[in-house]
Amino acid sequence: MRLVVQRVKNAHVEVEGKIVGKIETGFLVLIGVTHNDTKEQADYLVKKLCKLRVFTDENDKMNLGLKDINGELLIVSQFTLYADCTQGNRPSFIEAAKPDQANELYEYFCSECEKNEIHVEKGIFGADMKVSLVNDGPVTILLEKN
Repeated sequence: MRLVVQRVKNAHVEVEGKIVGKIETGFLVLIGVTHNDTKEQADYLVKKLCKLRVFTDENDKMNLGLKDINGELLIVSQFTLYADCTQGNRPSFIEAAKPDQANELYEYFCSECEKNEIHVEKGIFGADMKVSLVNDGPVTILLEKN
């Protein structure tokens, strides 16, 4: 399971011209799932994400987490995080999990984040989404659990 975590001032996701998820300060999280990912891996990444301290404190140090700043999460499924570009110029997505498995883990991941008392907004799994954000910093963190 792979996460691309972007610290944002705000972010939203649109499907067919309609905003389906929107947050202010927090993290935009792109999540990719591969074939052998498990709920245990998701649990590890939920814990890591919800406790990630990359918001600045009064001393301008990255020392605060989502809860400290009343931050929010916008979580968007993105199978292309498992693109393999080693052969030719057209990516292979064979490492991405099948939609049923990926959606199950995506929904599980989102619900576990909510259990940490953090407001969660989501994209629509499998939809053609337009994601907009104002990256803060920019700060972008890659989290992975094999």
